Order: sequence, then structure tokens, then C-alpha cells
Amino acid sequence: MTARRASPVVDLLFFASVFTVTFAKLQWEFAASLSLSDVLTALFLVAFAIHRVERFDGRLTRCAAVAFAFFLAFGAVYLLGFFNLDTTQALTQWSKGMIKFVLHFLFLVAGLALLARRAERFYWTALGVFCVGIWANALYGLVQLAYAEVTGGGNLDEIFVHPITGGISNINLFGAVQGEGIYRPNALTGDPNHLGIELLVPLLVLLPIYLRLERGHRLRTPLAAGLMFGLVMQLATLSRSGLLGLACGMLVLLIPYRRTLLSPRFVVPLLGVAALLFAIVERRGAFFSKVLETRLQTSGRGTDTHFLVYSFIPDVLAQHPLLGLGYNNFSVYYEFVTGRTNFGPHSFYVAIFVETGIVGALLFATFVVYLFRRTALTRRIGRRLAAAGDAVSARVRPLGWGLTAALVGTLVANAFYLTMSFYYFFVLALLAIAPPAVFARRLASR
Repeated sequence: MTARRASPVVDLLFFASVFTVTFAKLQWEFAASLSLSDVLTALFLVAFAIHRVERFDGRLTRCAAVAFAFFLAFGAVYLLGFFNLDTTQALTQWSKGMIKFVLHFLFLVAGLALLARRAERFYWTALGVFCVGIWANALYGLVQLAYAEVTGGGNLDEIFVHPITGGISNINLFGAVQGEGIYRPNALTGDPNHLGIELLVPLLVLLPIYLRLERGHRLRTPLAAGLMFGLVMQLATLSRSGLLGLACGMLVLLIPYRRTLLSPRFVVPLLGVAALLFAIVERRGAFFSKVLETRLQTSGRGTDTHFLVYSFIPDVLAQHPLLGLGYNNFSVYYEFVTGRTNFGPHSFYVAIFVETGIVGALLFATFVVYLFRRTALTRRIGRRLAAAGDAVSARVRPLGWGLTAALVGTLVANAFYLTMSFYYFFVLALLAIAPPAVFARRLASR
């Protein structure tokens, strides 16, 4: 299918949505919590629909049709789970979750319909906007951390976020060592662990692309700087889940890049990060030693909670094995069991089984398999382009490996957190599904 030009308004709203998907603190309370990216997405979907209706164009590319089929399947599971709700509070939580689900999954469908019919440059721009949006979020986190350190606990959110949203938010205070606060930047995400896990995407997707850039390429230095900054902020979050996901993603990249990871273009920036960290830690050795010791502990209230929630799975499945308690209803169940209100499951997989049962878990597993099949297809297209002598293969195959590593890292990190229910994961899914449709045109032309 030939690339088609869309409305500039549609493009602008699409990129604005992609850029802001991790800005969770920028939200307002109406019937449900609506973030800035939700508002932009709603506008994008309206503009996209109007653009298609004006042209009497109702066609969907194959990948968009498959995504729409998954939308219907997930929607059916969530709607059937409605009949397991038994309180007004449960209904409220289900309704809030459904609003987010419909908005975000329709963005995935419309985004695929848009990307699959556009030029390759449009895809690369979407990927760049997404990664720059995460870096911009992390940059705010760096300023947030510096402000808290310099002022002894000052809250930057009161200056920049509160006037916009009217909400209350602040940097995470992990504890104190000899009267000094241990601050973990959460930037605009709301939780330092969320920031750490979301940073996996630019780190793991862009690293293999950077490693294959030609000497003297104009993006080589900016990408090196961005990757170094992302790694520093990853460490600053003190997120064990983020680091676990990064380690597993790097194991994936070791398969094709085990020799390249020993080259100067990888080792030199890594040594630069190490030197910076050494300079910071050396000035406050006792402080950071205590922080590291605390984060390496595998026992404690926080760690116990992460594992405790897994014990709820058999209890819930004994009551509602097929469809669970109802979408977005873990917090209701947790309050009933422990008395703690508005508490998330601290594991995406616990949420899947508890809220959607065995049927929902199998459906999500099928969706994940589809994502990995698409990244594998991207790698295969890259190999075929290389065999045809097309220079773009040096971008496509690394893209396929990077997306694979990012998915693996995200899946592992979500064993103890819940970021795959967030909007940014739908954008990651969009970027993982679209490349075969985008780059197959080049292969077909050859």
C-alpha cells in the first residue's frame, strides 16, 4: 500500500499524544481522572475520524484490523466481568478503567491505521517524539531532584504542577540517612519506579540503533548523550524493577551485539557515566553506601508487599476463575482484605489474573505473543533488506532487536509493578506492531 498524507491537525495531535503519554501528574479530576495525554488523544481520535469520514475511507490495514480484533476481545472480557461486580465502589472502579481502556486501545488502532499508510520518516519521527517525551519527563525529574537536594526537601511540583492541575504531588522521600533525605525523582510519572521502567524504552530501543550508526552520523553524538542521561536517571530512581528490566533487556541485546558492546562507542560513554557517578558518590560515601545497602535488602515491608499480592491469585480464582473480580477492581478487593484503600496490585500479572481471570490472562498472553511476532518480522525484513543491499537495513534490524529487548525488559519489570496498564505501553505496542507494515513497502519495491 502506498504512503498517504494525512491532515496536519491529525499529525500534530498524534505526536502531541505520543510526547505526553508519561506525564501522569498532568491530570484533572472529572467523572474520571483525565490526563493531558487523554485529552489530546480524544481530540486526535475525533480529528482522525473526521478526516476518514470526509474521504469516505473506512479501510484498515491488516495490523490495524488485528489490533481492532484484540480491542473487541479485551472489551468482551471486561464487559462479561461486569457481572461479577457486587458493590457501587466496584462499579465506579470498573467504569474508570473502561474509559481509559477504550481511549488508549482505540489510539493503538487509529495509530496503526495512520502509521501503516505513511512514509518511513513518519514512523521514525513517532519513535523519536516518544523517546524525547520520556527524556523530557526525566529531565524534569533531574531538576526536581536537584531542587529537593539544594533546598533540603523543596517541592518543585508546587511551583510547576500544582498551578496547572490543582493537585498535590511531590518528589518521593525514600527515607533519611543521618538527617539527610533520600530523594527519588518521580518527575511527572507519580512514582520513581514508574519512571525507571518507562526509561527502559529509549535505553533499549535506541541503543542498538546507536551502535549501528555510521561514523560521523549527525545523530551519533545526540543519541550517545541521550543514552548516558537515561542511564543516569535510571540509577537515580533507585528502582530495582527498572534495573532488573534493563539487565534482562541487555541480555537480549547480547545475542546480536555481544562484540559491538565491547567497542569504544559503547564502552566510552559507559565509562563516562561511571566517572560521573564515582565523582558524586565519592563526596558522600557513607550516605550512598547506606542507600545502596537499603536497596539491596530483599526483606522488609515494601518487598514483602510485592510478594504478598501473588498469594491473592489462587484465592480470587477459587471464587471467579474465568473472568476474575472485574476490570480495575483489585483495589476494591485489597481494601476488603486488608483495609487499605486505593491500593494497586504492585504486579501487572496479579492484576490480570485477579481482575480478568484465566480468560483475560490467556488473551493478554496471546497479545504479547503477537507483539513478539511483529518484532521478529521486523528483524526478518531487516535481514532481507541487507541481502538486497539496502542501506536502511542498518536501521530496521537494530530497531527490531531494540523493540524486542524493550518488551522483554518491560515484561520482567512488571512482575512487581503495573506500568503495562499505563498509556505509554500502548504506544510501545504501536511502535512494535507497525514496522513490518511500514518497511515491507520498501522490500516489495525491490
